[in-house]
Amino acid sequence: MSYQPPSGTRDLLPLDVAQKYWIEARLEAMFQRWGYHRIITSTVESLDTLMAGGAIAQSSVVQLQGDGPERLGLRPELTASIARAAVTRMAQVTYPQRLYYTANVFSRAPKGSQAGQREYYQAGVELLGTSGTLADAETLRLLLSCIKNLQLTDWQLILGNADLTRSLLQAFPERLRDTVRGAIAQLDRITLETLDLPDELRQRALQLMDLRGRPQDVLQTVSQLPLTLEQQAIVNELKSLVELLDRAKPDSPVILDLSLVQSFDYYTGIVFEAVVNTPQGRQVVGKGGRYDNLLGVFDPKGRSYPGIGFMLNVETLHQALTGTGCLPEMIPPSDWLVVPKTPQAAIAAFQYAETIREAEALVRVELYLEPEDDVEVIRQRARDRNISRIAWITDTHPPEIEAVN
Repeated sequence: MSYQPPSGTRDLLPLDVAQKYWIEARLEAMFQRWGYHRIITSTVESLDTLMAGGAIAQSSVVQLQGDGPERLGLRPELTASIARAAVTRMAQVTYPQRLYYTANVFSRAPKGSQAGQREYYQAGVELLGTSGTLADAETLRLLLSCIKNLQLTDWQLILGNADLTRSLLQAFPERLRDTVRGAIAQLDRITLETLDLPDELRQRALQLMDLRGRPQDVLQTVSQLPLTLEQQAIVNELKSLVELLDRAKPDSPVILDLSLVQSFDYYTGIVFEAVVNTPQGRQVVGKGGRYDNLLGVFDPKGRSYPGIGFMLNVETLHQALTGTGCLPEMIPPSDWLVVPKTPQAAIAAFQYAETIREAEALVRVELYLEPEDDVEVIRQRARDRNISRIAWITDTHPPEIEAVN
């Protein structure tokens, strides 16, 4: 029998872990510089929590068999869990709250599809309790700073607005609205052209799908549509947000795309994706948006708090960075090899290794465990492992320190 990890999961070997931590360390450092604090929520959630926002299909959740009547599942994303924790466990805090996470999430492949990846690693932030253009701009600028800190190149920020897109879809018959929405999200021109729609609405659907490009050009085109006062207000907010981003990050490649529709339905304002061009093609490395109604779902009194956030997919970032020379190419070697020269020197060797570990904050010390190998064999093993110093230990003399060439 060949023992392998379950389908859709994989083992991370030491070099994989070193590269994963290289990415996470840079993201966490950026989150902290912007005043965000780490939160850790349960990997297991009740299905009621995961379904509460109305955004996650139960069929996509990896469900667990519990001992009692409570229905449980592995979290497929973090926003709902953090919203629950913020409302139920952080009732006395002041707002805004800036929270970040690094965690694994789980998802079930759609029924009938081939088994794909089931476990993912994500890092992200949630800015809770504040709304408006400045909060949106902070979130987007933080995302841009993270991408820059990872030394990614050839990328784009795709920006849309869920409320505006949703309201523009109200012109379509209710029975076809979801189909039009899905076709726009999938850039499926054939479906839109063959739907049973009046010519005017068909052209409107195709126009919505094509509302993407340079922000100023798209906003000008949208402004020429017959907009309601509410829609015009959203367009004005988008103009202000684009101006803030352009002044703060004039070199940032921002694409305004009003066909952008995220898979989660709880988004109420801006939605966005960070897309990187790689040798394997375009990859979405991060996404997020504003969700001003989600926290109210978990509040016992129905009070609502605005929120906005984003997540970055660590695996996709790893793929995008592979071959760029940014990631570590080997695991960090140990600094010391402590060798007891005789069996009687074992206690002294343990003690000396502890002395080194306690004296230096970031030091790796290995104890040589083989019985009385030849000196040259030990030296060669140190060279093979890129260990720079050997401490030869006896039970009667001070340690002999040797630099390994």
